[in-house]
Amino acid sequence: MSNKSLTALIVGVVLALVLWNSFYIVSQTERAVMLRFGRIVEPDVKPGLHMKIPYVNSVRKFDARLLTLDTTTSRFLTLEKKALMVDSYAKWRVDDAERFYTATSGMKQIADERLARRLEAALRDQFGKRTLHESVSGQRDELMAQVTNSLNRAAQQELGIEVVDVRVKGIDLPREVNRSVFERMSSEREREAREHRAKGKELAEGIRADADRQRRVLLAEAFREAEEMRGDGDAQAAAIYAAAYGQDQEFYAFHRSLQAYRESFASKEDVLVLDPKSEFFRYLENSK
Repeated sequence: MSNKSLTALIVGVVLALVLWNSFYIVSQTERAVMLRFGRIVEPDVKPGLHMKIPYVNSVRKFDARLLTLDTTTSRFLTLEKKALMVDSYAKWRVDDAERFYTATSGMKQIADERLARRLEAALRDQFGKRTLHESVSGQRDELMAQVTNSLNRAAQQELGIEVVDVRVKGIDLPREVNRSVFERMSSEREREAREHRAKGKELAEGIRADADRQRRVLLAEAFREAEEMRGDGDAQAAAIYAAAYGQDQEFYAFHRSLQAYRESFASKEDVLVLDPKSEFFRYLENSK
């Protein structure tokens, strides 16, 4: 190969490399800045095909899609100084390419680290203003909205990124607090069970006492009615006996003596020691 041919080949290769490095593409999912000797000369390169001066200008591209910062579990104190273990995440994207490159050199890891510190500070501030109940229930959505707004303002000014959303994946109590809460809840349930048993026992005793009282009342009423009926019967019998006595006194005396004989000699084991001339045997003597 002649010198001219070699020179032409080298020139062709150099021109090809120059042309190759003179064009670059920024996709729809990217943000980019153009540098000249390390200094930004074009802060926000739009998507499309662009030209640059080879070996003089350079282009740094960043992912413009929605990115996720997944933080580690952190410990925060509520307004009443109760500890909470909070697991959270944030959604963010590059908003100002020039500021993002200046603050992080275009490195997502650096952006995540600085954003995580900001997020932890914002969460600590918001949890510290709320009680335990407000943090885990009633004001949780409001808490997340305020954290998102405050973090977004700080991140845009400092890092050139937009914080789209902040969410809490989980809120838990520390292990030692979980144990004490469980023991307290267990003792409260036992106390409630004792109270219910005591109330049930008291109610049962009341029902039993009322039933006994009603039984005594019914028995007393029955006994009174029986006594009244017995008294009425005795009165009627006495009246009948009196009427019979008035009609035939001798027969009445004889009938009463027979009743006395029957009752006196009802048992074979009874022994009566009486004078044969006693008035008791008057009708027996007369029957001979």
